[in-house]
Amino acid sequence: MIARIWHGRVRRAEAERYHEYLLATGLPDYRQTPGNRGVHLLRRDEGEVTHYYTLTFWDSIEAIIRFAGEDYEAARYYPEDDRFLLEREPQVAHYQMMSTESPAAGSKGSQPGAQ
Repeated sequence: MIARIWHGRVRRAEAERYHEYLLATGLPDYRQTPGNRGVHLLRRDEGEVTHYYTLTFWDSIEAIIRFAGEDYEAARYYPEDDRFLLEREPQVAHYQMMSTESPAAGSKGSQPGAQ
């Protein structure tokens, strides 16, 4: 399995609107692409800037190409992204998944916010 990570920055004042935009564009496209194994959206506020990361999981490079096109290492953008994003990062990062572990049900680690 392959993990793909994209990063984008928006003005914090636009963060909620951009979140709604992601829910209507990129996230459904990820999920609807054959070979996609999951989508996670991460957010971090830093002063007046909000960072968004998408972490997606894929069966293969071929599956990523179905989503991103032949130049699968290039970030994929949508028409209204320029309205929100402070810049367009040209590349995404891909990582080979080596292992996955989840806490056992009922363990402290499975509780939201547990450390």
